[in-house]
Amino acid sequence: MLVALISIIGYLMTILSTVVIVQFILSLLISFNVVSLSNNIVASIWQALSVIIDPFLKPIRRFMPDTGMIDFSPMVLLIGLRILQMLLAGLANDISAAGM
Repeated sequence: MLVALISIIGYLMTILSTVVIVQFILSLLISFNVVSLSNNIVASIWQALSVIIDPFLKPIRRFMPDTGMIDFSPMVLLIGLRILQMLLAGLANDISAAGM
């Protein structure tokens, strides 16, 4: 039961990582004028991604130094999520080896 819960949390972190990467790619497309926020579909996708990601990025942005136009908080979030995934995988292996 606990291993299944850890597995579900791992899947959710993978989905969150994918959303961060999609938002990053969309921000590049917007900044290089490939797509425009005046398009309703693009604006709604951007807003939905921001609603999902901003609660995770805001605490990171408070502690990160101001680097000008480059925002490193998504990269910090991705690294943190990957570290948590590795820790959870190790915990799941330990639990399954102990036979719980």
